[in-house]
Amino acid sequence: MNVALDVLSGGGWLHTFPEGKICQEHAPIRRLKWGTASLIERAPVTPIVLPIVHTGFEEVMPENLFFGRRPPLPLCMKNIKIIVGEPIEFDLPSLRQTAKSMSQGLSFQSLGWPKTERHGLDEAAQRWLYMNISDNIRTVMEKLRNFGVTLERLKV
Repeated sequence: MNVALDVLSGGGWLHTFPEGKICQEHAPIRRLKWGTASLIERAPVTPIVLPIVHTGFEEVMPENLFFGRRPPLPLCMKNIKIIVGEPIEFDLPSLRQTAKSMSQGLSFQSLGWPKTERHGLDEAAQRWLYMNISDNIRTVMEKLRNFGVTLERLKV
């Protein structure tokens, strides 16, 4: 995470898979991991978040091709679709303020997060903020995925 944060701090491109894996099924996008949200929140300058959804990689590197294993090399001549959405902008100062007010009075089992981070957010506020950022990204990605499914149906 520190190396990824260094890339963002230097203005570089960082591609993450916020699901925590390359999806191999045609199902709704599941809850995202909070690592991407953490990087967005911790970057010194709020990064541009460009949602990208792709399909077809399950044909390039199928999980169970040879005796329940992936092929040793990617398979050629497969159809891959890539959909790039509009950039997502996050108003982090406003989101941080909302996180502070939304987290007041919440009780939950502590996971040992830092008591406060650089913006004065306690663990409950950090959780709310990361969940909000992740849900926003997931919603946009799911719309892109559904758009791709619709395009595929229209092609037939």
